[in-house]
Amino acid sequence: MSQWDGKSKGTLLGYKIFVFCIKKLGIKAAYSVLVFVAFYYFLFERKSNQATFYYFRNRLKYSYFKSKVMVYKSYFTFGQTIIDKTAISAGLRNKFTYEFDGVELLYQLLAEKKGGVLISAHVGNFEIAEHFFGEIDLNCQINLVTTDREHSVIKEYLDSVTKKSSIKFIIVKEDLSHIFEINNALSNNELICFTGDRYFEGTKVMTEELLGQEANFPAGPFLIASRLRVPVVFVYVMKEANLHYHLYARMAEVKQRDEKGLLKAYTTSVESILRKYPLQWFNYFDFWNALKR
Repeated sequence: MSQWDGKSKGTLLGYKIFVFCIKKLGIKAAYSVLVFVAFYYFLFERKSNQATFYYFRNRLKYSYFKSKVMVYKSYFTFGQTIIDKTAISAGLRNKFTYEFDGVELLYQLLAEKKGGVLISAHVGNFEIAEHFFGEIDLNCQINLVTTDREHSVIKEYLDSVTKKSSIKFIIVKEDLSHIFEINNALSNNELICFTGDRYFEGTKVMTEELLGQEANFPAGPFLIASRLRVPVVFVYVMKEANLHYHLYARMAEVKQRDEKGLLKAYTTSVESILRKYPLQWFNYFDFWNALKR
């Protein structure tokens, strides 16, 4: 299937090793463990290897050899973002440096109290966005729409060793009750943050080109955002060298009730990020539904 199943890979032991290394050896020393972890995935994760190789070889047009190398580097980079997320959540935020690019847009939306929609993607380290938002939004006006399908034993362990964010979460549920929570938050002039690049089987999708090939995207975020008289901002949290992160916020310039135009603006925005940070595309599945053709 081209859609995501809602679960990330990993084992409880693996996360415990990361946490031990972070606490006892430091963040950069913990990165050294990834040399072996990334190599394991590079050797044995056939499906994600195929999907990631397709991304580098067919979408970014890299050579065969460079694409193979980039698959390994992608796993290594993804592992770094997991370590960073765990470290930041565990109170080591001061070990990192940050650059806020366009954050004035978020401050403006919060100050106006007219509501708004933020749309991100599974690029960079979006999972630490809640910590950025927590500092920006002191009055808890940002709601992060997310899933709760991670392995429960891993989730429980990470909850036990990390600090809780002040950001409010709206959990996507099969009975669609999350729709009422979203509507309630918007009626209170709060901000809703979606990711726009993953959908589940049976949900409504829209089609648009990304990196020169059509792909399916969840219709919900774009339908909701296009029908509201509120601003829409694309946001990304991207990893850079030397424990540095770059938060991007860009206003979407589209007409109301033009969900197709909004999706096109979104894919153009995501493409610009991927061109700059090609290793930080973390959709390890057949995103373009191309491997069965």
